[in-house]
Amino acid sequence: MVFRHILHNWLQTTAKQKIRDTVVDAAREKLAEMGEPQNAEDEDPSCDVGVVFALGIEAGGLVDLLDSVVTARAKGFVARRGTLRGRRIILVESGVGPARAARATEALIDGHRPGWVISAGFAGGLQPMLKRYDILMADAVSDRDDHRLAIDLTVDPASLPPGVHVGRLLSVDEVVRLPGEKQTLGQRHGALGVDLESFATAEVCQRRGTRLLAIRILTDAMDEQLPADIQRLSDQPNTAARLGAAAGAIWRRPSSLKDMMTLKETALVGSDRLAKFLAGVIETLVPLPPAER
Repeated sequence: MVFRHILHNWLQTTAKQKIRDTVVDAAREKLAEMGEPQNAEDEDPSCDVGVVFALGIEAGGLVDLLDSVVTARAKGFVARRGTLRGRRIILVESGVGPARAARATEALIDGHRPGWVISAGFAGGLQPMLKRYDILMADAVSDRDDHRLAIDLTVDPASLPPGVHVGRLLSVDEVVRLPGEKQTLGQRHGALGVDLESFATAEVCQRRGTRLLAIRILTDAMDEQLPADIQRLSDQPNTAARLGAAAGAIWRRPSSLKDMMTLKETALVGSDRLAKFLAGVIETLVPLPPAER
């Protein structure tokens, strides 16, 4: 399977790493904040993999692949617990931006002690060879000030299938809309893609001793320009606010309706394709005993 082919050598060097022990009281405290049950029947809130998305539309494809989904809403984010072919998964929708991603990642680690955290979702392309719907697996994440965090992902480029890339992912504070801005960032930072949250999630994982992957699907290539209203929509704290912002944008510029429909279609396709890739990665990260396969 392609995911095993990509990750085989890397996993050989990382499979024996240990995750730090989490204090039980801290875990229970975070579970209470997230509305999770803490009775005698639910003494093990841990999960195999936690996936941090910014938005529900990014997470939707993977949610559809989960069984027995239970949803909990906390202050500012949503957590969904389920199983993926026998693996225990927590999906967190943090909200847009680094501060929200960091807060949600802290709660995820405290409440569920994941063996792995994956920062996942959409990204923009920063190099001309990357196309819409390509997958970027980060071997490092950095911010605008070139603070860099390495991810232990060593892959032979010749082993990668078409449309899958390994390289640096840049995290910034605002959506990068214009082709010229993307080109400049790519050249300045040597990055393949840009998002808003992965560096913040990586910082938390490094501090807490939790293994991390950052996997993004490109929903806009370097030469594609995003609508002017995209930042205003992204800044909204919840779905209701985003709908209000969208209605306002359509009122001010009726042609923006077409832009938003295109964005939604791109997002739905991207979410489904990302979900299939993530499912393969998760199966590889968490092999099941023969009796459970």
